[in-house]
Amino acid sequence: MSLVSLAHKRSALCSLSRCLTQSSLWSRGFASLPEPISDDQAPVNSKDGKVLHPDLLNEDFVGAEYAVRGELYLKGEELRKQGKEIIFTNVGNPHALGQKPRTFNRQVMSLVMCPTLLDHPKVAELYPGDAIARAKQCLSYFSGGLGAYTDSRGSEGVRKEIAEYIERRDGYPSSPNQLFLTDGASPAVRYMLNAIIRNDRDGILVPVPQYPLYSASIQLLGGRLLGYYLREDSNWSMDIPSVKRQVAKARADGIAVRGLVFINPGNPTGQCLSVENLQDIIKFCHDEDVVLMADEVYQTNIYQDERPFVSCKKVMMDMGEPYSKHELLSFHTISKGALGECGLRGGYVEATNIHPGTIDQIYKIASINLSPNTTGQLGMALMVNPPKEGSESYAQWKEEESSVMDSLRRRAQIMTDGFNACEGVSCTFTEGAMYSFPRLDLPQKAVQAAQKEGKSPDTFYCLELLEDTGILTVPGSGFGQEEGTLHLRTTILPQEDQIKEVMNRFQSFHKKFLEQYS
Repeated sequence: MSLVSLAHKRSALCSLSRCLTQSSLWSRGFASLPEPISDDQAPVNSKDGKVLHPDLLNEDFVGAEYAVRGELYLKGEELRKQGKEIIFTNVGNPHALGQKPRTFNRQVMSLVMCPTLLDHPKVAELYPGDAIARAKQCLSYFSGGLGAYTDSRGSEGVRKEIAEYIERRDGYPSSPNQLFLTDGASPAVRYMLNAIIRNDRDGILVPVPQYPLYSASIQLLGGRLLGYYLREDSNWSMDIPSVKRQVAKARADGIAVRGLVFINPGNPTGQCLSVENLQDIIKFCHDEDVVLMADEVYQTNIYQDERPFVSCKKVMMDMGEPYSKHELLSFHTISKGALGECGLRGGYVEATNIHPGTIDQIYKIASINLSPNTTGQLGMALMVNPPKEGSESYAQWKEEESSVMDSLRRRAQIMTDGFNACEGVSCTFTEGAMYSFPRLDLPQKAVQAAQKEGKSPDTFYCLELLEDTGILTVPGSGFGQEEGTLHLRTTILPQEDQIKEVMNRFQSFHKKFLEQYS
């Protein structure tokens, strides 16, 4: 047979294959048209000339709420545009409130971002030698530089550094292939919730008070949020009986309990969980077949020595089998700690004891976005592998790190003491994270005034505080709170030359508020 005949035969076979493939897709309903329906059955597609009318949007999209940038934030922006000074203590955004970036990190990032600087004849005069060496190492992780896509899980070199960091922290192996880098920890949380939640009969246990990322994401994905209360009277510790009650109630209602979230150190409550607390929740999740979701993004924000941060993975592995084989998803980010690099959007999830087939599926979904942003990945590498002791940049890096953490400890104490000095306000000490969550005992007249305006009492209080002082906080109702209690959340992030003034303004306002409504 001639080469021409072979070519024609191969072409015909390829055409037949394409036709069979298309036929198979059509037979399964792929791209097929629905059966005709009558006019009175047709869904309403537009209103007032708009397909995207608010009344016609996805119900879960409309139902999702995010209090950290909700009504209070919008009001604060409105007042700011009118010329009022606004102190944004509503969100953990350290650089926006004056925290400076680490010098070494920025030096390395500038060289990686603009690698031609490495060939400049005076580069050794402008940059320390270890920053130059680190930049060259990091550049080797990004084929094509920061402007090119990486593996959908993130650069293998960066993932290896993170795995080594986790192993140093916990004393147990970590695999780069079980790490997925993301644009901040929030997308990682959403990835995992998306995998866990199958329909509206699947529930996720979330601590109350909770970070509204979880309530909003669960709503968007069509799942059920199952809140379990933390114990304020014991410094916001986990209350296992509360978890068990919630699980029993959910199952009685036909809800499949699929995952349990805990935040350690806590947001918005600032507590650090004890090893005993972690052991209890690991045992519970193992016994009840519930996936553990460990939000540990504040793990370096610790302001007391009595209860250091211990990762859930370490506790679980220390417990041995069968607990060391339990499914665990652990989250971390560069947005917190002494770095506070919120804008770089770097984070990861470590998937421990997760089925290999599920890892493949997560990889597939990550591939839809092609790759996480490369500057965030670079930031993660610099976070987990800082200058070594004895290196040229170590002394400056250590001084900057210690300065930030020591200052945060002092600010945590200033906020706690300041709130507790106010009549009708009580606040547990901020052991970790970046927030204070004081409890408010408001006069009945204030509660009635709030009801008259159709607002929750804590929202009413926070709006009054904002308009009077410019301090932007978040009402406790945005995080969830036990019935009959009222709180607000504020960061401890204003710099020390400002935070005393912030507290003075708060105390002055609170006194006037009580006088007005008593």
